[in-house]
Amino acid sequence: MLEELLKILYERSFRYDPDHGFLLSSGRKSDIYIDAKKTLLSPDGLLLTGRVFFEHLRGEKIQGIGGLTMGADPIAYATALVSAIEGRPLGVFIVRKEPKKHGTKQTVETALPQGATVVVVDDVVTTGASTIRAVEEARGAGLKVLRAVALVDREEGGRENIEKHCPFDAIFTRKDFLRLWKKKH
Repeated sequence: MLEELLKILYERSFRYDPDHGFLLSSGRKSDIYIDAKKTLLSPDGLLLTGRVFFEHLRGEKIQGIGGLTMGADPIAYATALVSAIEGRPLGVFIVRKEPKKHGTKQTVETALPQGATVVVVDDVVTTGASTIRAVEEARGAGLKVLRAVALVDREEGGRENIEKHCPFDAIFTRKDFLRLWKKKH
């Protein structure tokens, strides 16, 4: 499963340009770009991601999974669906980029109870700012954050920043993609 998901991510989502690079949402420039949505919004990529995250978290005593909308959403939904199929259901929480302007004006949407133990997920980590925000908002909403897990760690300082707030690991790293790129070029 892991190698299959890495192959799909590499083919659909990974770009490498050591000469010109790419401008990232963080404002930084990098020689790699990973548009994980190209994989996460496809049926096979979504299913594989859900299965990989479910297996990665199988031994954890958690009740839910989620993170900052948009990067975390497909991962959380796919993992929750696989967890239900496997008979070990996980709830989902969504951290809005800004509070609702009506109703309860919440930033975190969930059906999980107060004090539920959760894992924060993200698609691609660069500086870790989105993941850290999700960790802080989840805690502020009364959830217990066990740790954070990213689909891809670009290895550009995000791990170190996130680990100041909670344990962190990633399914794949920059090295995994560059290893494939070297094989093909």
